[in-house]
Amino acid sequence: MSHSPHLPEPGHSPVGTIDSLDGLHADLARRHKATESSGTAVPEAVVDADFAALRRDGYVILDNLLTEAECQDIRAAVTPLLDRTGRNTFEGRLTQRLYSVLDKTRACDRLVDHPRVLALLDRLLMPNYLLSQLQVINILPGENPQLLHPDDGMYPIPRPRPPLSAATVWAIDAFTEDNGATVVLPGSQLWGDRRPEDGDARVKAVMSPGSCVFFVGTLWHGGGANASDRARLAVTAQYCEPWLRPQEAFTLSTTRDTVRAVTEDIRRMLGYSIHPPFLGMVDGMHPKRLLDGSS
Repeated sequence: MSHSPHLPEPGHSPVGTIDSLDGLHADLARRHKATESSGTAVPEAVVDADFAALRRDGYVILDNLLTEAECQDIRAAVTPLLDRTGRNTFEGRLTQRLYSVLDKTRACDRLVDHPRVLALLDRLLMPNYLLSQLQVINILPGENPQLLHPDDGMYPIPRPRPPLSAATVWAIDAFTEDNGATVVLPGSQLWGDRRPEDGDARVKAVMSPGSCVFFVGTLWHGGGANASDRARLAVTAQYCEPWLRPQEAFTLSTTRDTVRAVTEDIRRMLGYSIHPPFLGMVDGMHPKRLLDGSS
């Protein structure tokens, strides 16, 4: 005997019935599932190698993901927007930073949703992970080394623990031994409460323009000193679990016209997505409904 489409199958709860906490792990609207990212286009063997290095060292350098022409386009777009230096020594008294990047230039979009990066994030974080921060960082000559830190240290969850976030730092100018290359401490992602000591190994992420260093949020790192006579331009994109509060409130700083124009991967990471059962909703509905109206 066939069952009516309006009745539940034997042993199953009626549609819309939540009779256990397990039911709250599902998308209650049942309409907006997590979509595959462009990272699925990266060969599995490549992702396996990247992820193995990430698990071992806490970071991996991804070489030559952008062309020199793409780096020149980014440099031309962001340089006129860099008009102030840091407010404190952590931001850098001789370091220029640009926030709310997406609404000021679209030149950095390709860095945010690069398939090689998303392929790692797909393995590291839960579906519908979020963009936590996007910055342009220009370290000027004479800048001191940045205080070493883990990026997800602001989340009050004791270490050791799995990372809650990940970051990329993209070399738009070449990263050299003396111009402020990001300094990473291999293996420090596994530390508990300890702090860096003088004897700990430190590695400068020396890399060519168009390359990036990808590292987990628990890794100790910092911007290097710029002892050269030229500025060192970079872009950093950080990502976090979909149930965490991002560092930048992109739903406030990014206009809906911009959100409509970016890729689906970026749109989802800006917060136009749901973490089941309903984190990120607007008036009880999926936030993408907002894009149907005016900006």
